[in-house]
Amino acid sequence: MTDELTPETPDKDEQPIKQRKNGLYPGVSEELAANMKSGWADTELRDLAPIEQAPNAARRRAALSRRFPGERLVIPAGNLKTRSNDTEYDFRASTEYVYLTGDQTEDSVLVLEPRENGEGHDATVHRLPRSNRENGEFWLDGMGELWVGRRNSLTEAEALLGVPCADVRELADTLREATGPVRVVRGHDAGMEAALTDKVTAERDEELRVYLSEARLVKDDFEIGELQKAVDSTVRGFEDVVKVLDKAEATSERYIEGTFFLRARVEGNDVGYGSICAAGPHATTLHWVRNNGRVRSGDLLLLDAGVETNTLYTADVTRTLPVNGTYNDLQRKIYDAVYEAQEAGIAAVKPGAAFRDFHDAAQRVLAEKLVEWGLVEGPADRVLELGLQRRWTLHGTGHMLGLDVHDCAAARTETYVNGTLEPGMVLTVEPGLYFQADDLSVPEEYRGIGVRIEDDILVTEDGNRNLSAALPRRSDEVEAWMAGLTGHRA
Repeated sequence: MTDELTPETPDKDEQPIKQRKNGLYPGVSEELAANMKSGWADTELRDLAPIEQAPNAARRRAALSRRFPGERLVIPAGNLKTRSNDTEYDFRASTEYVYLTGDQTEDSVLVLEPRENGEGHDATVHRLPRSNRENGEFWLDGMGELWVGRRNSLTEAEALLGVPCADVRELADTLREATGPVRVVRGHDAGMEAALTDKVTAERDEELRVYLSEARLVKDDFEIGELQKAVDSTVRGFEDVVKVLDKAEATSERYIEGTFFLRARVEGNDVGYGSICAAGPHATTLHWVRNNGRVRSGDLLLLDAGVETNTLYTADVTRTLPVNGTYNDLQRKIYDAVYEAQEAGIAAVKPGAAFRDFHDAAQRVLAEKLVEWGLVEGPADRVLELGLQRRWTLHGTGHMLGLDVHDCAAARTETYVNGTLEPGMVLTVEPGLYFQADDLSVPEEYRGIGVRIEDDILVTEDGNRNLSAALPRRSDEVEAWMAGLTGHRA
C-alpha cells in the first residue's frame, strides 16, 4: 500500500482541509499548487439512468414516511472503521441505509424531512461531493479522490438514486439547529448521533430500527431476484471448492476459504459472512472461521458459505461433503438423518404456517434418530419436552435471509419467531447433528463428526421454492455430483 505521507505532504491531520488557507499545505509551493489546479478534463457523467432498485427504495421510503408522520428521520450509511493504525476495513454501508436508498457510499446520510403541511416527507441523501481541486483536497487530503478514487458528484448521485442530494459536511450543523421530533438509526455514525444528542431518545430510536427490520421480513421481486443471484453464484463457488479438494488436502482449510472467496469477489461484492470451512472435528464447532486446520481424506468437510451480491444481498448455504468423495457407513447414517430432518423442515415452510413449525418438524426427526441409535432414552416426545436432543442439535433450524445473513434481527418476537410465514419471506432451513470430539456420552466412532445441510427457501403463494435446489443434497446425489466434478472420485 502506498503511504500517503511524503516529505512534501505532512500529516493530513495536522491541518484539516477546511482550515487551510489559499489551498496550501505547509511545504507545498504556490507553483505546485497552481499547477495541480489546472489541466484536468471534465469527467462529469451525464444522461445517467436510475439504478435498478431506485423504484423499490422509493416505495420503502414512502412506507417509512407513513409510519412516522411529522418526524425527522435520520438514517446514516456509516463511516470507515479502523483496522489498524492508518488502515481501514473495507466499507459496508448499513443495511437500513442500503434498503432505503440502494446506495453504498460511506459517510452518507438519508434524511426524511417532514413537510410543513404535515403530509409526508421530503427525502435527501447527504453525501460527500467530488473532491475540490481548487483547494488541493483531491490530491492532498487522505480521502481525496486521487487517493481513494473518483466518487459521484451530487448531480450524478441524484440521477442514480432518484433522490435530491446535498453536501453531508453541512448536515451536522443543520441537525443541531433542527426543531421538532427526530429519530436516528444508531450505531453507524457517531458524529450524526452527537449532533442529535439532546433531540432523541433510545426508546424512540429503537422503534425506528425495529420498524426497518420488520419491513424487510417480506421481500419484493427485486430482492428475491438478488437472492437468487447470490445463491446461483454460491452454487458455483461450491463447485469450485470440490474441484480443488486435492489442493486443500495438501495445504489446509484456507485453500477452501480462498477458493470460495475468489468466486464471491468475481461475481459479487464479497462473502456475506465469514466462510466456515470446517474439516474433520472442526465441523462440530458451529462458527469455525479460523479455517487453519487439516483437510484429510476420509473426513467430512462442512462448508457453510454465501456470496454477497453487488447490491449486498447474501446467500447462506451449507453442505457436508466427504473429502474423498464417498461417505463411509457411519457418516452416511448421520448425514441421511440430517437430510431427512431437513426434508421435514422444508415441507413445513408454507404460507400461514407458524415460523417455528419447520424447526419443530426437523427437531422431531433428529430426536427420533437419537432415540433409535440408543444415544438418548426415549420416547421422542420426552426428549423434545426436556430438550435433550439439543446436546447434539445445538441451534435453531433457520433464520430470515436478505441484506443481512441473519436478516430482520431487530424484529419483535411476535412478528418474527412467534410470527406466521407469508409469501415473499426467505429463510434458511439448516438442521444439524454435532458429536464433539470429547463427548464421552456417545460411542467413540461418532466423536468428531458434524453434519449440517442448509438451503435458502422462498415462501410462495402455495408452498415454497428452494432457491439453492441446484446444489445436490441427498447423499448419493452428492457423491455423484462430486465424482462428475473431479473426474476420478467414485
